[in-house]
Amino acid sequence: MPDLGNIVKAYDIRGIVPDELDESVARDIGAAFVRVVGADRIVTAHDMRDSSPGLARAFAAGATSQGADVVDAGLGSTDMLYFAAGSLGIPGAMFTASHNPAKYNGIKLCRAGAAPVGQDSGLAEIRAMVEQGIPPYDGEPGTVSERDLLSDYAAYLVSLVPGVTDIRPLSVAVDAGNGMGGLTAPVVFGHLPVDLVPMYFELDGSFPNHEANPIEPDNLRDLQAKVRETGADIGLAFDGDADRCFVVDEKGDLVSPSVLTALIATRELAKEPGATVIYNLITSHAVPEIVAEHGGTAVRTRVGHSFIKATMAETNAVFGGEHSGHFYFRDFWRADSGMLAALHTLAALGTQDRPLSSLLAEFSRYVASGEINTRVDDQAATMAAVEAAYKDRDGVTVDHLDGMTVALPDGSWFNLRASNTEPLLRLNVEAADETEMTRIRDEVLALLRG
Repeated sequence: MPDLGNIVKAYDIRGIVPDELDESVARDIGAAFVRVVGADRIVTAHDMRDSSPGLARAFAAGATSQGADVVDAGLGSTDMLYFAAGSLGIPGAMFTASHNPAKYNGIKLCRAGAAPVGQDSGLAEIRAMVEQGIPPYDGEPGTVSERDLLSDYAAYLVSLVPGVTDIRPLSVAVDAGNGMGGLTAPVVFGHLPVDLVPMYFELDGSFPNHEANPIEPDNLRDLQAKVRETGADIGLAFDGDADRCFVVDEKGDLVSPSVLTALIATRELAKEPGATVIYNLITSHAVPEIVAEHGGTAVRTRVGHSFIKATMAETNAVFGGEHSGHFYFRDFWRADSGMLAALHTLAALGTQDRPLSSLLAEFSRYVASGEINTRVDDQAATMAAVEAAYKDRDGVTVDHLDGMTVALPDGSWFNLRASNTEPLLRLNVEAADETEMTRIRDEVLALLRG
């Protein structure tokens, strides 16, 4: 029996092709998926990696072997697959390894309405069924049909963003990183009065220019240079499957995802006054402040899309944002869409006359360290030592919603979380100014690193 322990992750399936993930495994996962979710019809899409079409076909063969019909949407972004699962009301499977290097591939699964499938919502059952052997099925096999959903996806996104088709003309540099943004961006932005400055739009799963992972600063340098060189009003960078978006202002400076979270929150609250907005606990404290100032309710969650989506469902939140460049929208089936976040940013920029840096200044209130990883021998003992160093200080509070968050009396804070996959501790610090942030950062790192 196959052992899927190395490739079944918390939220998806991901591994090296073909050593860990091949078409035989994909076929079994397809068969198990339709049985676990009880589907008689599903939709699939795939990214530009060389192995993606074959994995998608094998998965479909597994699904049809169990009597399910498959709608093949072909090439697409992950948020296009979510659109398909939401608009068609059927479960979906996206074949992508997102920002991982070229040797990887993976499968992101969702139920009808784009509801996530993770370890606690079906993924563990799928793994167990594959490892134990797919039960026999003696009914009629399903069929595969093709359907182009790209134009419908683009039109739906644009319909969700008030004013975006009426913006002033903008020059928009877009770095697709040879990923799926190269397919989706021209179609989506074709609805808008923008002059597109394309970078690396050629679909190429070998990523010949740079990794399609914009959370790494080195992968944004080309976009920053292009914005400065061309005088673009804004730069947008998408990851490999184009479900995350990072923004560069007209000066070529990176815009914090926390700042975008605050900006988009105000726009969603304008549509629905008093609504709830979700933010994770390492997002800037400016976000809950700005949400409250605009009459909304801010709810803090753990890091990770499963927690964001679950809390959105519980609270009927209109929007949620994460530091990692994931943005979630209730009107998009609570799924994340980097393209929808980009459209909101363009709408905010293009319906007034200030440059982006000036527009966003009011949403940027504090100085953050960014995430700093430290390798440690004993995560629990090290975190306990850090907590002991702070918990008895005057005015300090500590909570353990996700790792350990230490709030200092001047409003500064830091969070320390253990990696689930490596012997690392992840540190995030925020303070009122650079000097104080640096002081706290260095003090905590000294405790971590001896």
